[in-house]
Amino acid sequence: MKLTHVLAIVAILTANALSVSCDNNNTTGPEKPEDKIIASNISVPSQIEVEEGKTVQLILRGKTNVKTTDVVLLRSSANMDFNCPILSIEEGSSLEFSLPEDLLGGNFKVYIRRDGLNYYVGQTQISILKALTIEPEAGTNVYGIVECNGKGVPGVLLSDGDIFVRTNANGIYQMQSKKKWKYVFMVLPSGYEAPAQGVLPHIHATLDEGTSVAERRDFELIKTDNDNFTLFVLGDMHLANRTEDIKQFNEFARTLNSCINGVSGPSYVMTLGDMTWDLYWYSNSYEFPQYLSTMDSNFKNISFFHTMGNHDNDMNSVGDYNKAFHYTRDIAPTFYSFNIGKIHFVVMDNIDYNDVGTGADLRSHYKRNYTAEQMAWLVKDLSYVDKSTPVFITSHAPVSNPSGATGWNDNYLNGANDAGEANMKDFLAAVSSHNVHFLSGHTHNIFNRKHSDLFSEHNSGAVCASWWWSGHITPGIHLSQDGAPGGFGIWSFNGTSFTQTYRAAGHDSDYQFRAYDMNKVKEYITSSLGGGHKDFARFVNAVQSFPTNTILVNVWDYDQDWKVSISENGHELELTPVATYDPLHVVALSAPRCKSASANSTPSFLTSSWCHFFQARASAANSTVTIKVTDRNGKTYTETMKRPKALAISDYKNK
Repeated sequence: MKLTHVLAIVAILTANALSVSCDNNNTTGPEKPEDKIIASNISVPSQIEVEEGKTVQLILRGKTNVKTTDVVLLRSSANMDFNCPILSIEEGSSLEFSLPEDLLGGNFKVYIRRDGLNYYVGQTQISILKALTIEPEAGTNVYGIVECNGKGVPGVLLSDGDIFVRTNANGIYQMQSKKKWKYVFMVLPSGYEAPAQGVLPHIHATLDEGTSVAERRDFELIKTDNDNFTLFVLGDMHLANRTEDIKQFNEFARTLNSCINGVSGPSYVMTLGDMTWDLYWYSNSYEFPQYLSTMDSNFKNISFFHTMGNHDNDMNSVGDYNKAFHYTRDIAPTFYSFNIGKIHFVVMDNIDYNDVGTGADLRSHYKRNYTAEQMAWLVKDLSYVDKSTPVFITSHAPVSNPSGATGWNDNYLNGANDAGEANMKDFLAAVSSHNVHFLSGHTHNIFNRKHSDLFSEHNSGAVCASWWWSGHITPGIHLSQDGAPGGFGIWSFNGTSFTQTYRAAGHDSDYQFRAYDMNKVKEYITSSLGGGHKDFARFVNAVQSFPTNTILVNVWDYDQDWKVSISENGHELELTPVATYDPLHVVALSAPRCKSASANSTPSFLTSSWCHFFQARASAANSTVTIKVTDRNGKTYTETMKRPKALAISDYKNK
């Protein structure tokens, strides 16, 4: 039996509005605090595909105060309003409304309208679907078409997190899905981009029905020459609408936008997890919709591919699957893949909350490992990737971490306890047939490690650094615990070749290391600086242990392809790698934290002892030394240090 369904088209709204155009009064928000709950617990997906003449359902995450006498108001990007009658409300389940006949599709802000006031809910891209006749195969319960310029694109891979299927010669795919993850995603093919709603590319679509119901999900492609492209890599953001983090992020965005505008060819963003902060989702009303609004207000015409972090899980739900539900509805699958140019990208989730219950007290009870389900999917995914294709894999947590100045802890992923689950060695074995670069966040520090000729690991640092303290303790000092400035990675691709650099936000591109005259640092960092607090003693002891006339250099993005030298009067000094504490972070952030803490408490987020430091000993306290650092791309950065050199916080504030 042939079934008539629909083909997605994204149309720019040109029809006249059903209701009057907006004015200043039309956007007035509620003034009474108790009115703010009117539009609560409504989930607006980033994309809505709806058949002609059909209704739309929004998910209700809990009890709602919306009434059937209210109206869903859709405001187009052209500021035209459409009133949509609410047909039914099922508490804790769904809100159903109808669309006006003259609404053609496009980008919309969604409001609940009551008594002349609009209560903002979210944003979405609505696609109206036209008729298409398909004869689904027996058992098919997910299907659709992948199109470019109105023509089906053959050979495109799609997956539901379990199986893969390809589009046929007409661009149509059919899938017999278990629908466990309640979504289907397109493996973006090389040479294409996907239309985006704000920063989110439309590469995944959620599913709403059971396995017995066939659901139609379409995808659109835009032909793009992207063999040469730039990827901006953003580690932990921890946006929570507190301690001026949004203001600081907006300042951060100026540096990133300057870099985006300064490159030629297509550019994209990859996040590495912890975009939000689960602890403040509900208390500060800052969840994924608010995060996306922050991104959309700062960045235009660039797609963000997302990786999930531990703080992006809903701690009001039970278990790994349920804790990820909001994320998979609002942002992306927890594991998926895509291609840009000649590079294959795989995003995975190595934060395992299986069997973990509800409540903020259990936030740290996750395990670090790859589930058997993900590993089985990964093997299938890589089976479609040629061995000569570079593969970039992202996850929130690294697969290893530094141990001392030059050693490594290979037991960092240690949560695997069931058949098929993977810690570091199992994971590396699974990807051993491909040339892999692995990108992660989580530590709020930076390290680079070459495990083998075919596997390199890059822990990329944090966007936020520690701006819950830098926002008010020492404004302008934007540092992670290893002393690395908050910033982002820049990967420039030319076919299968690429370069890697790190850019500190609020600084120019030459800010790649920091050098200290430890004689002056030892005078500065004393017990009294930290108020005599017990937890400050380790910093004092570490600093005082440096020999007289030591020069200490922090090269935060260091790897084995960098070169570091320190010379005195033309004579190169003996250089030693060392794991230690960054003096600037100790002075600017740990000292005031310890000084204001009670004697028996342990302040959080103090300076970490980390690798990527080097020390050398000069012959005198007043000699001039030259620090020369050459990065992996052959660019050299130099500082001529006239000693004695005092440590001044003001020298390192963001510009």
